[in-house]
Amino acid sequence: MLRHVVAYTLLLLALCCRSAVAADCYEDAAVYQHVNPLILHAIAWQESHNHAAAIHANANGTIDVGSLQINSIHFARLAGYGIRPAALYDECVNVYVAAWLLKQKMIKYGNTWQAVGAYHSETPDKRDSYAHAIETILVRWGKLDRVIEPPTAIGSSPPRRD
Repeated sequence: MLRHVVAYTLLLLALCCRSAVAADCYEDAAVYQHVNPLILHAIAWQESHNHAAAIHANANGTIDVGSLQINSIHFARLAGYGIRPAALYDECVNVYVAAWLLKQKMIKYGNTWQAVGAYHSETPDKRDSYAHAIETILVRWGKLDRVIEPPTAIGSSPPRRD
């Protein structure tokens, strides 16, 4: 029951944000899920260069949708919450779903770079490579002071919001 209330609230918040500026969606979704909005922005840049209409067909037959490239393996679960694949083209819906997915990884891995990398893949080499790519974006943007090498040794938390 609580799970459905949380999901319903997530959907309502996403729909309420339709007219909001996309940047507000990142902040609002991050606050709601207790994740770092800078990480969400960096993921959007890594995944699609912030293109809300992005779609990518993967070699394994799945597709990625929207600016944060929500993978079709999540479609059935999202449908249980009333979120259809087409809704993922809405920037705010996409960001809220991405924040929720990232939070699931943080529950599993803690507030770590492993959780950030697991947003993309839980395969260790792919996970660590992705975490390093996100970290590099944040360094390039001046939001992170240093790159910690190697990504697998990262024990620190993702950067705090400014």
